[in-house]
Amino acid sequence: MEFLGTTQTASFCGPKKGCGLQALPPAGQEPVVQECYQPFHLPGYRYLNAWRPSVFHKITTSQTIPEECSGIRRPPTILPSLRSALFCRYTPRDWDRSNDLQIRNAEASRLWASRLTGDTLRIMQDKDQLIHQMQEGTSRNLGQRLSDLGFWKSELCYELDRLLTENSSMDTLKRRLECAAEEVNCPLQVALECLYNREKRIGIDLVHDNVEKNLIREVDLLKCCQDQMRKLAKRIDFQIRDNRDAQHSLERDIEDKSSAQYIDENCFNLRSTSDSISFFHGVEKFDGTVSIPETWAKFSNDNIRHAQNMRANSIRLREEAEHLFETLSDQMWKQFTNTNLAFNARISEETDVKNKLQTQLAKILQEIFQAENTIMLLERAIVAKECPLKMAQTMLACRTRRPNVELCRDVPQFRLVNEVFTIDDTLQTLKLRLRETQDTLQLLVMTKSRLEHELAIKANTLCIDKDKCMSMRKSFPSTPRLTGYTCSAIGSGPYASHAPRISSGPCSGSALCRGPASCGGGASCGGGASCGGPVPCGSALCSHSVSRSGPGFAPVC
Repeated sequence: MEFLGTTQTASFCGPKKGCGLQALPPAGQEPVVQECYQPFHLPGYRYLNAWRPSVFHKITTSQTIPEECSGIRRPPTILPSLRSALFCRYTPRDWDRSNDLQIRNAEASRLWASRLTGDTLRIMQDKDQLIHQMQEGTSRNLGQRLSDLGFWKSELCYELDRLLTENSSMDTLKRRLECAAEEVNCPLQVALECLYNREKRIGIDLVHDNVEKNLIREVDLLKCCQDQMRKLAKRIDFQIRDNRDAQHSLERDIEDKSSAQYIDENCFNLRSTSDSISFFHGVEKFDGTVSIPETWAKFSNDNIRHAQNMRANSIRLREEAEHLFETLSDQMWKQFTNTNLAFNARISEETDVKNKLQTQLAKILQEIFQAENTIMLLERAIVAKECPLKMAQTMLACRTRRPNVELCRDVPQFRLVNEVFTIDDTLQTLKLRLRETQDTLQLLVMTKSRLEHELAIKANTLCIDKDKCMSMRKSFPSTPRLTGYTCSAIGSGPYASHAPRISSGPCSGSALCRGPASCGGGASCGGGASCGGPVPCGSALCSHSVSRSGPGFAPVC
């Protein structure tokens, strides 16, 4: 038997089990039934728990269960009097609401179909007129597009020609900078050789003097000039790359615009009756465009502006290079002259000091001679005072042998004692003077040795500064070579005969063998190079400052 409102698998549908109930509830107590409202659902919607009506009711009972049966609880059986309440799912209000909803939906569908028919006829007329207008607008837009393409193409071609001219100028400037940087190697080698030679100075003459400061400043300046030229050449090389990149952008843009112009001309000539038209299904859904008219014009305008900026940067670099050539050339010539003047001043100082040391050495030799004579006289005086001291001491020793009361401290006794003390004090004074004179003689000998050593040092320093260094510093590259207009390696080119060759020995009075290069003067200078003035200069060292007088390396004294 199956109870209404329960499942056959419920635990209370089986045989009744004893639970040890002691007492049943009174018969007057009825189970309390609470009705739960079931919400409204549309037709065809099946509620998940509709198969089990017992979930919509809660049955409570006050049956008492002992503690030993608390683990097994049996729900009460549903009475047959509640069957009608279990199957009441909808109310009349829900039924009326559903019918009204169906009527409204049908009315709305009918109105929508009527409106759609009228709108369709209007759309057909409007679309025919719209397609005709769009074809006319498309032809007009293509014509305007072809005009824009021609304008931008002409602008790009004009800018490309100017950029190519600028690239040629930058290539020439880069070669000038590289040549000028190479020309600085020769005076830099001379300055470094002077520094290396001056490191051979001895002792106190290894002084950080004005000459060394100027040489270091000259080396730093020449290296700095080389670095600036090479850095500027590298910047120009980067600028040439940027220019070529802008050139490539212009060429690519011109090529693209030529292709687009050809395609748009073909499209402009197409008609609805043309034979070359066909269906391309889905082409309108594929949007392969990458720009709009504003960005398209901006792209070409940006390419032109980029090329103009590159040309402006190139012009600024060329102006900077010309200014750098002029500035560095003046600085190098000025520093070269300052270093030579410092050399001349230092050589003069060294010559003066050497003469003073020679004078002092002569005076020291005279003092040594006098000190030796004084020592000889003191030794004789000490020997002469020993006999009176012996006599006075002998007399005192004899008087100590007087008997008894005759040992009297009389006047002779006082005189003899005083004489002994006086002679002894005199001997001590003479010996002290002898030691002092000997120390002075030793000091004079040491001073003589130091002076001779200093004279040797000064002679070595004069040989380095005067004979080695200044003999190499008689020429300097001219301004055209320092500015890169004349580029030739050492030993070749039109100025090869003026290139300095560093030598350890003299060559016709000079360490620089320059050959028969004319310099605007009529007199030969040592190895045959003319010297800008009427007086020949054949010595290894010229005390006059060196100045520029010609396009080569020829000095002017």
